Amino acid sequence: FEDINGVSSAETQLHLDKLDKTWTDQYENFDYVVIAGGKWFLKTAIYHENGTVTGCHSCLGKNLTEMSFEYAYRRALKSILDFMMGSGRKAFVFLRTTTPDHFENGEWFSGGTCNRTGPFKEGEVDIKDVDAEMRGIEMEEFEKASIVGAENGVTLKLLDTTRMSMLRPDGHPGPYRQFQPFAKDKNAKVQNDCLHWCLPGPIDSWNDILMEMVIRGAH
Repeated sequence: FEDINGVSSAETQLHLDKLDKTWTDQYENFDYVVIAGGKWFLKTAIYHENGTVTGCHSCLGKNLTEMSFEYAYRRALKSILDFMMGSGRKAFVFLRTTTPDHFENGEWFSGGTCNRTGPFKEGEVDIKDVDAEMRGIEMEEFEKASIVGAENGVTLKLLDTTRMSMLRPDGHPGPYRQFQPFAKDKNAKVQNDCLHWCLPGPIDSWNDILMEMVIRGAH
């Protein structure tokens, strides 16, 4: 329920204790799986568990219990990892950690930009609280799930791209999330995309690391 700029017309209805059968029904066919979550859980959402509404995140004006995105993220991540680690499918599973955005001077909806043309140096920037919280949840759930996976013959690897991605503020579409945004007006005010990533760019490094892990993990 979103328009092209990511503005929602209705709250997301998120069932934290149910997995999408469209995905789980195909899981038996997969040899390699990459799981990633992150920023989607910051959006306004109504939370459901055990067939009832249990609360919400960032839903002003609703007569519902305000709950943290951390709770929902941990619950959803645990659900999917429990499913995969307990499945009879001996898949090769990667959990890719959250990747940071690089908005400066505002957010995506309030004039934020990402105009840097080169990477940060190590120590020049620190991880944001939100990203640190998400990565912390991922690390904790990964550690627990990997123990179960090892017992059941499922390979679970951590594809930790958070810090290396944090150093690449130059790797985003910026104002070019739409084709030729300044063609009609070179001074046009456009929405910047400092969350998604360009190709070629940092994602090439993720792919290189992923393939190296696949090759080494097969021996």
